[in-house]
Amino acid sequence: MESLRDSGVVVTGGGGGIGAAYARRFAAEGARVAVNDLDADKARAVAAEIGGIAVPGDASTVVPAAREALGGRIDTFCANAGVAPHGGPEAAEELWEGAWDVNVMAHVRAARELVPGWLADGGGRFVATVSAAGILTMLGSAPYSVTKHAALAFAEWLSATYRHRGVDVHAVCPQGVRTDMLAGTGPAGDLVLAETAIEPEAVADALFAAMDERRFLVLPHPETAGYYAARAGDPDRWLGGMNKMQRKLEAVLEADGAPAPGGAAPAADADGRTGAAS
Repeated sequence: MESLRDSGVVVTGGGGGIGAAYARRFAAEGARVAVNDLDADKARAVAAEIGGIAVPGDASTVVPAAREALGGRIDTFCANAGVAPHGGPEAAEELWEGAWDVNVMAHVRAARELVPGWLADGGGRFVATVSAAGILTMLGSAPYSVTKHAALAFAEWLSATYRHRGVDVHAVCPQGVRTDMLAGTGPAGDLVLAETAIEPEAVADALFAAMDERRFLVLPHPETAGYYAARAGDPDRWLGGMNKMQRKLEAVLEADGAPAPGGAAPAADADGRTGAAS
């Protein structure tokens, strides 16, 4: 991997969790980092910590301001901002629209702004924080599962289309990560994620290893590869295993007095092991 020193990097959702870990790691490598977050105070705090630049606001429209803040050039864009509303088809229309906007269209809009310049200049890097929900699923949150699948599909399309022209694309697909999003999953998350959850810094380490190897799929939990293969090799068995986990989660939620099937929780493979959710 070429040196990152003095390169321009944007991290959306950089005010905490995985995004903050990315920002710290890129800054440690000598990059100039623009930290974007909807929470301006969090963006400014991380930027001050790493000697970066805060560019608060909507991740969908950050590219022009971030480009200007970085002196006209963005070399790496980390599309990390994400939302995970609970529910299935009954979830409110605005929740579905919000998930599509942040989890998918923010990536599309950033690529629309950046790819032409990268092609003209000989390359760039697009990092999509997808979650293992994008290659598996996430029980309890249809909007998250569906949009994360779409985010992975868009990242795959970018890589297939532009890798020979110098655009490196990385899809980061962690399972449980110790962030505010994980804390919000409640007892269901405690049941299926807590034991194997990793720190955000481990996700950043996995990304940098993939960047060094110019590898597309980034699996901070290596076991996810086996779940992905099981899903492709025997979908009915895999779906049966997920449904078994759904019934188990419903029992836990019912015992806790929570609504039964609504709690967000990760899917599992046919043996009941964790298979999704960041």
